[in-house]
Amino acid sequence: MATTTKIQPRALVRASGGPRYAVALAVDALGTGLLRPFLLLYGMNVLRLSPPATGIAMTGGVVVGLVCMPAVGRWLDRGARSTVVAASMLVRVLGVALLLATPAGHVWLFATAALFLGIGNQAWPAAHAALVATVAHGRERDTALAAGRALRNAGLGAGGLVAAACLAGGTTALQALAAVTGLAYLTAAALAWSVHVHAHPAAAPAKDRDDRPAPRMRALLAANVIYAFCLNVPEIALPLVLWTQWHASSVWSAAIFVANTVLVVTLQVPVTVLMSRFSRRTVLALAGVVIAASYLGFLVATSLGHGWGAPAVATVSVVCTIGEIIYAGSATALVTVLAPAHVLGRALARFQLSTGFGLAVSPAAITTLASHGSAALWGSLAAATLLSASAVATEKDQGTRLSGCCRRVRAGS
Repeated sequence: MATTTKIQPRALVRASGGPRYAVALAVDALGTGLLRPFLLLYGMNVLRLSPPATGIAMTGGVVVGLVCMPAVGRWLDRGARSTVVAASMLVRVLGVALLLATPAGHVWLFATAALFLGIGNQAWPAAHAALVATVAHGRERDTALAAGRALRNAGLGAGGLVAAACLAGGTTALQALAAVTGLAYLTAAALAWSVHVHAHPAAAPAKDRDDRPAPRMRALLAANVIYAFCLNVPEIALPLVLWTQWHASSVWSAAIFVANTVLVVTLQVPVTVLMSRFSRRTVLALAGVVIAASYLGFLVATSLGHGWGAPAVATVSVVCTIGEIIYAGSATALVTVLAPAHVLGRALARFQLSTGFGLAVSPAAITTLASHGSAALWGSLAAATLLSASAVATEKDQGTRLSGCCRRVRAGS
């Protein structure tokens, strides 16, 4: 089993697509961080839409954006890589431009802008993973994917901080933020396209070609829907609990969110490297156990009194973030190893569909469960996550006709 024991920055940048691509990722993340947290405020304050209409339009954009994933997968399987990444950024430029052009009160134009933004946000993860899988291999690929996530979280955090500082400017500031976001997406798209990464699966010699069908990964995809809930815990579940149960200061929610971002940025690559001594499937199952344990920790923390509850929740959130880091460092990497090269795009698209669906339904599921009490919320999430971890651990990889080279790679899956 190949393992990665050292982090070499130059090699990591090359494995991640090169310096220009790294800059493209940073600029794109910065732009997303500027707008994403305040898109709801833009709809309500700038366009004068009602909160329900704004929320429904944004949710619709995310959900309908998932519909494009099969087409993205087929495009990737024809060999496109940096072109798809650039397209996912350009479609968000269209979304921002439409947002800026939308007159006050026009909910359908806002919904269309949210749709373009949703398409870009859903297409980008699969396109990025396919590009990295083309230029990097083995455990180096895992580390490169982890580095991309750390860089993206750093950009999102920085963009969010800049946007928060600009909010005092009111409507004009929100419009300026949207314009800067559009320019950031356009710049990132140009940089990503200039990398010119393209795969040529059909050009491989017949003896080297892997003609296996696309892996079904049913248990993995179903489990990933539940795993993805952990990504919304710091933004939705914990602020909801802190506010409704203790009426705690918003400082606690902000501190938890900032701590989550800092931990992901600093630990994503080292933890992924550390876990490389184990199989990816084992690590993904372990992530589920850690996340489920954190949910049980939240259950205990919420049973404490007003004085101890908020600090206890903040402490347990660190455990949840560690589980998130382990999950993020192994899940996409496992898919890239399980899928043959000629169907990698479709496999990654299906995986992104499961992630996007989990992120789309988790707010409604979390708020509904929370209305029935802490035991219903955290107990249900813990049970579902443990069941998912068990399914991941026991799923068998079917249809494997591997060459000797592929066997060595699969040994680390």
